[in-house]
Amino acid sequence: MKRFKLEQSEQEIYTATSGLALAGACLDRYVNLDKELKKAQPLRHGISHADIARSYLGLLLQGKSDFEAIAQFRENRFFMEALGIAHVPSIARMRQRLDEGAESWLSVIECCTVDFLVNAEVPVTCLVTGHVALDMDVFPMDNSSTKKAGVSRTYKGHDGFAPIGAYLGEEGWCVGMEFREGKQHSQKGFISFLTRVLPQARRLSASHRLLVRLDSGHDALETRVALVNEDTDYILKWNPRTADMTPWLAMAEEEECWVETRPGKFVSRFSVIEEQSYEGQSYQFRRVMQVTERRIDRHGQGLLVPDVEVEGWWTSLDLVEEDVIALYKAHGTSEQFHSEFKTDLDLERLPSGKFATNALVMGMAAFAYNILRWIGLLGLMGKDGPVRHPAKRRRLKTVIQEMIYLAARLVRSGRRLRLRFGLNCPAFDAFERVYERFAPGKLLVG
Repeated sequence: MKRFKLEQSEQEIYTATSGLALAGACLDRYVNLDKELKKAQPLRHGISHADIARSYLGLLLQGKSDFEAIAQFRENRFFMEALGIAHVPSIARMRQRLDEGAESWLSVIECCTVDFLVNAEVPVTCLVTGHVALDMDVFPMDNSSTKKAGVSRTYKGHDGFAPIGAYLGEEGWCVGMEFREGKQHSQKGFISFLTRVLPQARRLSASHRLLVRLDSGHDALETRVALVNEDTDYILKWNPRTADMTPWLAMAEEEECWVETRPGKFVSRFSVIEEQSYEGQSYQFRRVMQVTERRIDRHGQGLLVPDVEVEGWWTSLDLVEEDVIALYKAHGTSEQFHSEFKTDLDLERLPSGKFATNALVMGMAAFAYNILRWIGLLGLMGKDGPVRHPAKRRRLKTVIQEMIYLAARLVRSGRRLRLRFGLNCPAFDAFERVYERFAPGKLLVG
């Protein structure tokens, strides 16, 4: 193999992140981030709030979360042109400004996140029942061996944070992200989060009813009452806590609905109606029950004492038990969305020592998450996209690899800018199509 001679040009401008042009076009077309930030926190002099926010979003869109990563883009002309930035801040300036604007900026970012989804008219795929799924769950973030504000013991047994996210539809659009201390219980403050998220989700679900899916950490009477009062359908995993399982086995025997799913394994499914009172008002709730009795383990070994497992799901749906359980199982997909925040966006360990700043970082991450998800759906799911295995959506890591990290040459001719891609660029057709949708006739791509 021949040895390459390495040279660095002094004139030509190349970029390995041409996909940032797509993200910048999204920001310009679908939200008015600059105006809203200026309104939330007036600024007399210095680098604009918009430049700070767009610069950090530019890092997140590449899967970078550390403030130090901005240093490599301070003299990068393409980074500035693609994201509409007049001045790229220094590391210290970015950290300082995010600290100062943490509280006032967060509400702006949250509004822009949902406004972007509404204005872009993103698709929201329904379930077979005609509902739009709204999955909410807490996910721990390991920040062990740090002294960041809010770091405490999570339910996973490590020190860190425990934010809660809300994801809409089969696509997993993030319509809510609340940053929390690690020790905070899932249910604490959940009702206020729920009432904030539901109106945002309804803006996107159009005429379809929502189906809220929650795990057992939110199994509380106040949660079910709140969902009933909001006129929202739900499936909520039952938390038996210290309940005795013996009566449920006896009830399953009375129902006589056992099904042998494999030799030695018997499953019974049935429903019960419970009446409960809350603040002087009576409510009736349906709970789907599944009792599993194993007399032979999966290896074929007979058991002296049968193993009994009892599970339950509160629900407002009038469906057979099997369908309710199947709908809840799809709630597990939200675990993938959590992992995309932590790994694909590099947010497992957060960049700041201040709680409010990290809350803003997570809010901006939700914005970047939705932008990348939209670029992935448009650019990677069509026939002209890079060859990949069939899928309903692509992970953010795949979007970053295939659409953001594209090498191109920035060519300035008169007052025009051109992005010149390589002859064999596999994503060129998809890139051109998506950019034309975001910014028709604005930037020449060739």
